[in-house]
Amino acid sequence: MHYDLLIIGGGIQGAGIAQAGAAAGYSVMVLEKTALASGTSSRSSKLIHGGLRYLESAQLRLVRESLHERERLLRLAPDLVRLVPFHVPIYRDSQRRPWQIRAGLSLYAMLGGLGRNTLFHALPRSTWNGLDGLRRDGLQAVFRYFDAQTDDAALTRAVMHSAQTLGAQLQMPARFVAAHIEGDGCAVQYRTDDRLHDCRARIVINAAGAWAGEVLDAFTPKLPRPRIELVRGSHLVLPGQLGQGIYYLEAPSDHRAVFAMPYQQHTLIGTTEASHDGSADAVQASAEEQAYLRAIAGHYFAHWRDVQPLRTFAGLRVLPAAPGRAFGRSRETLLLRDRQQQPRVLSVLGGKLTTYRASAETVLAALQPWLPTRRRKADTRKLTLG
Repeated sequence: MHYDLLIIGGGIQGAGIAQAGAAAGYSVMVLEKTALASGTSSRSSKLIHGGLRYLESAQLRLVRESLHERERLLRLAPDLVRLVPFHVPIYRDSQRRPWQIRAGLSLYAMLGGLGRNTLFHALPRSTWNGLDGLRRDGLQAVFRYFDAQTDDAALTRAVMHSAQTLGAQLQMPARFVAAHIEGDGCAVQYRTDDRLHDCRARIVINAAGAWAGEVLDAFTPKLPRPRIELVRGSHLVLPGQLGQGIYYLEAPSDHRAVFAMPYQQHTLIGTTEASHDGSADAVQASAEEQAYLRAIAGHYFAHWRDVQPLRTFAGLRVLPAAPGRAFGRSRETLLLRDRQQQPRVLSVLGGKLTTYRASAETVLAALQPWLPTRRRKADTRKLTLG
């Protein structure tokens, strides 16, 4: 078989590219070694949001794009993506002052187009008692704005289903074995059960996320590994459910933003940012990260002091390698080609759950000059998901 695009990885990025490629009329094959969203795409913070905290690192283009994609997903996937109130409490010892939060939310609203879903306000003190037991000592202000929440794995499956209805093929479980880069494409080998398969692809897209380096090692001639860092994001699931929405909390120890949110009849606390040096197959929340998140939960909600988590999980972000904290590094999707003209291998690294569709369109735009002319089947900006 010969494909225009062969995609390695069935996470949200791979699914999004498969949908965009099939919608554009290209022949598409996706190889997933275990199950859809089995990696980071099922271990995120489950948010479809602009990323209020990215304003601090001046990632304005990313925030604007994310907010517009959020609005699109609210329309296209109402059963999977829903608007939820977020609360930002400000205390006497908070690093960010009320005027700063108000200014940030005003900019957030402008980047979102000043639509109905971008409205925010300060809650009157008379309502603070109803905020799920939030600590009142030293509380100076509480702002409420809106962003969205999803089931990340279900969203990934829905996007892949959409791709398949447009003609994309999915092999799963299927392990990518090797690829030989030739003048006009790649000869690919993959394994399903005990069978070895051969196919050809004009362009192979490496959307394996934290496993992207391992995928590149299987190409001949050899391709260099990208200069990336794997950053672990850990979460705790605590007993009891928040009734008023999501809380955007400032960690007392390092002033990072951490969310507390309703999740499967319980509460999800996350996330962390810790460099991960081990295997991508063996990622889990460290004891230090669990202690960090438990301290934040207990600091703001007394009923969670000394409460053991029901479970923990962790995922891996792919970020550009650089010194210093991960917080300030770009969350933009990175595209690395084997060569600038007529690429045969494209690695898609990083990116946000919220912007998967826009990232996929960027990938297709970058590759379109080197792909054959096909008849477009659909526009992903209008395809409903469910």
